[in-house]
Amino acid sequence: MAERSVHEMADGRWQMAEEPTASCIASAIRHPPSAIRTGGGAMIRRFARPYARAIIDAAGSAQKANEIRGELMRFESSLRASAELRELYASPAFDEATKLGVTQKIAARMRLSELATKTLEVLVRFHRINDIGAILAALAAYVNQQLGVAVAEVRSAKHLSHDEITQLADTLGKKVGKKVELDIRTDPSLLGGFVARIGSEVWDASVIGKIHKFQRVISLSH
Repeated sequence: MAERSVHEMADGRWQMAEEPTASCIASAIRHPPSAIRTGGGAMIRRFARPYARAIIDAAGSAQKANEIRGELMRFESSLRASAELRELYASPAFDEATKLGVTQKIAARMRLSELATKTLEVLVRFHRINDIGAILAALAAYVNQQLGVAVAEVRSAKHLSHDEITQLADTLGKKVGKKVELDIRTDPSLLGGFVARIGSEVWDASVIGKIHKFQRVISLSH
């Protein structure tokens, strides 16, 4: 902490001018301090990485961190769906104790593990709870890399059933020789089918893709 420039806030607390390191965050997750506050000038991608690494460090393994990620994704989904909750976390009108109390009640209702709950508490204290989506994205990248999992970005014309998701993941997994996790978005403009991307490879099985391919063939024949 001594290496960072700090200044005393009007309320008597201290605020760091830079984002904390991964080891600092991991320590905070394991042993939450009474008050931690950070500045907000860094870009999301920049600060998301140490938070993600800290969760892996605190979890002890990539596999355990992936389980924690699943729990935190449930919280993030609720947060994303509630403008009122996001406003509460962002508002200076509510003190830290109030925000922590709300977070703990939600975590208890969701039956989140102790480590997942502590992670949320740390994000509240560091004023990063509304950025949990970016942090989970960074965590997914680290975890998937360590576990040898490929992420497929999938656009589907309709909502996919559980069986369809499993079948698609298995099919793509055979193509790339890895376990595949799907990041699915619904896109009615495809008219039918889906488009999947893993890295630079794209598989277009959409109706609109077939129409465009047919149009190209017709244009080349003239």
